[in-house]
Amino acid sequence: MKIAIGSDHAGFEYKTYAIKLLKIKGYQVQDFGTASVASVDYPDFAHPVATAVENKSVDVGILICGSGNGVCMSANKHQGIRAALCWTPELGSLARQHNDSNILCLPARFVSKVMAGKIIKAYLESSFEGGRHQNRVNKISC
Repeated sequence: MKIAIGSDHAGFEYKTYAIKLLKIKGYQVQDFGTASVASVDYPDFAHPVATAVENKSVDVGILICGSGNGVCMSANKHQGIRAALCWTPELGSLARQHNDSNILCLPARFVSKVMAGKIIKAYLESSFEGGRHQNRVNKISC
């Protein structure tokens, strides 16, 4: 599985941690930045990750900022993107199972790195259940 990942300055350390975990698990990771804790604008990293998912050059994306909201809102502006803000492993699983999420958004200022790793694991190990959820997912796009 190929994963696009990006963060702003608040999520930089979490992104670095996540990349290490993902590579250990054998995932291919494409890092869209940022490259430090210097202040940056989250849309500059959310949009390229969303574009990569939208164009299917990667399977899923992971975005990280302080609250998770900024990257989530930015990514969801893209057609066909279903970015989900998750702060527990259960939410990560449900985002995939029920909403066919293709981008996981994490709030670096509100979860530990260990919890972020657990959320990523739950998200990536889940898959869309389809069935009754498919009709709902079909109604998401405008």
